[in-house]
Amino acid sequence: MSPVFTTKKVFFGAIALRVIFLLYGLLQDVYSPVKYTDIDYMVFTDAARYVSQGLSPYERETYRYTPLLAWILLPTSWPGAFWFSFGKVLFAMSDIVAGWLILLILQAPEGGAMTTEQALKYAGIWLLNPMVATISTRGSSEGLLAVMVVALLWAVVRRRIILAGILLGLAVHFKIYPFIYGASILWSLDSPHAATSTKKQDSAPSPTTQYPLPLRTITTFFNRSRLLLLTSSLTTFTALNMLMYYHYSTPFLHHTFLYHLTRIDHRHNFSPYNTLLHLSSAQPDQVSSLRLESLAFIPQLAISAILIPIALAKKNLAGTMLAQTFAFVAFNKYFLWYLILLPLYLPTSSFLSLPRLGILALTLWISTQALWLHQAYRLEFLGLSTFIPGLFISGLLFFAVNTWILGIMVEDIGS
Repeated sequence: MSPVFTTKKVFFGAIALRVIFLLYGLLQDVYSPVKYTDIDYMVFTDAARYVSQGLSPYERETYRYTPLLAWILLPTSWPGAFWFSFGKVLFAMSDIVAGWLILLILQAPEGGAMTTEQALKYAGIWLLNPMVATISTRGSSEGLLAVMVVALLWAVVRRRIILAGILLGLAVHFKIYPFIYGASILWSLDSPHAATSTKKQDSAPSPTTQYPLPLRTITTFFNRSRLLLLTSSLTTFTALNMLMYYHYSTPFLHHTFLYHLTRIDHRHNFSPYNTLLHLSSAQPDQVSSLRLESLAFIPQLAISAILIPIALAKKNLAGTMLAQTFAFVAFNKYFLWYLILLPLYLPTSSFLSLPRLGILALTLWISTQALWLHQAYRLEFLGLSTFIPGLFISGLLFFAVNTWILGIMVEDIGS
């Protein structure tokens, strides 16, 4: 009997799933008043059309992304319905490439050395996930970012440090949040023989042992791998920003970076700050100089960019990146950026080794999110004021469940 999970079956199924959603989306856009295509895709394609006319993508109101995305989507401005869907196809194929990279990592000695059949079971969590397929085929660009993140991890696992730096610089330019991975990757890049050299210091001291302790600590930390990563990532990030600034000047800086530091994003936010952010957006003249949306980043960054990397990065880089992303999302964002990293954590997680725990966690996560979404639906579509207590309480419950799940992840990765 042939195995259920084979490379051909899983990837054929993943591609077929996305083709079905793409075709269904075309029909829904034509015949249904509720469109399948994401509103963000309309923003992307409008920006690409402006670029094709020699104008700035920021002529399109609400385009808050790097011009690189509009450049990539230039074919959507060409005549014909097929070309309009070019971006959706690109994003869907990005899902497939990301799944292939997950498979490679799981099969690598550093990623678990799984057999192909074992690795495909976990890669299928991404590849065969209808939610992932729906998001990309509706026109969300998150598939491109997912490829960058998992390719970054693959490059580090395979010790291709310059490539990892280039991918990190590109990912941070594309969307700011992947900068949190830089701390974990840097912390994980100990010299290959760091442990053995420490044991041999008494018998064969290295030249650096003659330096004062602070200088010795610095020279030991900045080994060749870390310097290569820093140099290649900063060079890539700086070069891309200079190129975009050359073409689009201050609007590029404002819309791509500065805007996101002060935005009051209450409509796309599962965090406990949701209600307070909505009040701030409703009464902008009464907002003090001590802005909540800026303060909200403090616990988010402290946990995801500092504490988690220091505690976990040297033990399990993939798991650490998942925990970072989960914390980042739980504290102040809305999108499931962590789903791409989930297949790399689950094989050794308590959620699988203890099925009751896994079922409980999944049940609580789905039910509390559904409760929040119900309150949000009543607010956004029915026009009912559900802020207090409905939206606020459901947000706190969802946050509490996410925090509990994060605690289990941290314990798993640190053990």
